[in-house]
Amino acid sequence: MKRWIKWSLMALVIALLAIGILRALSARKAQQAALATQTAQSAQTVVELAASDVLQVKSQELMRGLPVSGTLKAVNAAFVKARVAGELQELKVREGDRVQAGQLIGRIDPAEYDARLRQAQQQADAAQAQIDIAQRQFDNNKALVDQGFISKTALDTSLANLNGARATHLAAVAAADVARKSATDTRLLAPISGQISQRLAQPGERVAVDARIVEIVDVSRLEIEAALSAADSLDVRLGQEAQLQIEGGTQPVAARVVRINPSTQAGSRSVLVYLGLSSANGLRQGLFAQGTLGTAKMTALAVPVSAVRTDKPAPYVQLVDKQQVLHQTVTLGERGEAGGQAMVAVTGVAENSVVLAGTIGTLREGTLVKFTPQAASVSTLPASAAAPAAAASQAR
Repeated sequence: MKRWIKWSLMALVIALLAIGILRALSARKAQQAALATQTAQSAQTVVELAASDVLQVKSQELMRGLPVSGTLKAVNAAFVKARVAGELQELKVREGDRVQAGQLIGRIDPAEYDARLRQAQQQADAAQAQIDIAQRQFDNNKALVDQGFISKTALDTSLANLNGARATHLAAVAAADVARKSATDTRLLAPISGQISQRLAQPGERVAVDARIVEIVDVSRLEIEAALSAADSLDVRLGQEAQLQIEGGTQPVAARVVRINPSTQAGSRSVLVYLGLSSANGLRQGLFAQGTLGTAKMTALAVPVSAVRTDKPAPYVQLVDKQQVLHQTVTLGERGEAGGQAMVAVTGVAENSVVLAGTIGTLREGTLVKFTPQAASVSTLPASAAAPAAAASQAR
């Protein structure tokens, strides 16, 4: 009996020691967890946002349409070609020079053509002298016929000689005109006003007829030639507007449809559509342009496509509510263009809510944020506007 009591007391002591150890370990673990939480909260990073890092959800007019692309071309462009063969004696312009319509820009050696003009003119003068001789002979024969001294046959012969001399003179005059035109064509004149784009020949070279000398382009009016499929071309109308992004440019350029080719292109069966640019300031022929041709418009709450995150099962945007990041699930709608930017209609967020732009990476939900002084005006609006969306998210 005494042995049983002894073993019971030992078991009780051991149990009490075990309970004490477990309580001490639990208290220490809770203390460490509280310390880690406090340390994490104190060390949590606050992300600073600039005005360009956030945007407000606004009701916008979206332009839906067709993607178009093409190369800028001058509406007015021309090659100055040699109209006569010869040595290029003078060329006054180089690439980039401005010229006016009718301006003398070069000359082909005129010596040969001036000589031909003189020859043709002298032949015309000789033909005129033959007319004078034939006219006097005709007048004399006519007087003799009237007096009965010669037969009428002689008069007919002199009349034929006179008509032949006149025809010869007319042919000589025409030859002189041709020679005069050739002599005039040795002067190279600008057919349009614009700038020299290419200089394709140099003084001293011998050029053939129709050889290209320089190219002139008028960059005050530019357009792009866009190829559309037969199906897409059915929705295109004259006057429809487009927003184009020009190669190397930062701002979109407005354009509108000015012409539609009535025929398809052989082989590709595509239809060429010509879009005239509203402004050509600083633009050059040959630059690549791409954008969207608007065929329909709609109004909806929209955000940039880049602001929508897709790394979760459902798309979401990063709202800023009470200086914290909130992941708000959204439903995507129609896509379109607004201000030269790709936009998408969304539901699930309130108007005027502040959303992080696509340039900001994905932030953990609950991340603290603060705004720079320049962005303070933007940050004051969203707190109340985003609250309904935040409450709806928490309720879910």
